[in-house]
Amino acid sequence: MNKEAKPTKPGFKTTEFWFSTAAAVIGILFASGAIAEGSNIDKIVGMAATVLAGLGYTVSRSITKLKG
Repeated sequence: MNKEAKPTKPGFKTTEFWFSTAAAVIGILFASGAIAEGSNIDKIVGMAATVLAGLGYTVSRSITKLKG
């Protein structure tokens, strides 16, 4: 039972990339106040969401490349 490894898709063709990009853009817009005016805590939460989206994508992609 020797399975051939599937080639890894380029990052921009993955669902994870597009979801993390959307989350990052929304987080930046929220943190900058372009979407809604909010307190400083709201802006910090927006930036934290942006950072976590990027970090989550990076970790997910790294694990995928290590397996493949």
